[in-house]
Amino acid sequence: MKKLTFINRKSQNDKQCGKLDDKNEYLPIIEYPHLSQLNLTEAHDDYIEEFLIDTKTCLPNNLYLSVDYQRLKRVTQHFTSNRTRNNCKKLRCLGLIGKCRIAKYVKEYFPHTKIL
Repeated sequence: MKKLTFINRKSQNDKQCGKLDDKNEYLPIIEYPHLSQLNLTEAHDDYIEEFLIDTKTCLPNNLYLSVDYQRLKRVTQHFTSNRTRNNCKKLRCLGLIGKCRIAKYVKEYFPHTKIL
């Protein structure tokens, strides 16, 4: 799979109940070795988190990610979370929806990424 668009604006039921957490070490890390484009513009924060936290998903290098700026900001805890930093470093290009001016700290969180 080279392109993936994920559309689901509802939160995860298991996560709301506290049944799903990062301590589920027995779950394998999902890998997408051939993915080149990931569109999460219509995804709830829970699913953005699933794709960006490196203990849940291993994204390939040179990925193009499209995502809503405010949701990304929440998921990355204002671009400070180490849990999402590894996958965010792999991005080739980041298409942000809903933000015109990109702050310096956002650019530092995505050091090798072209931000659109």
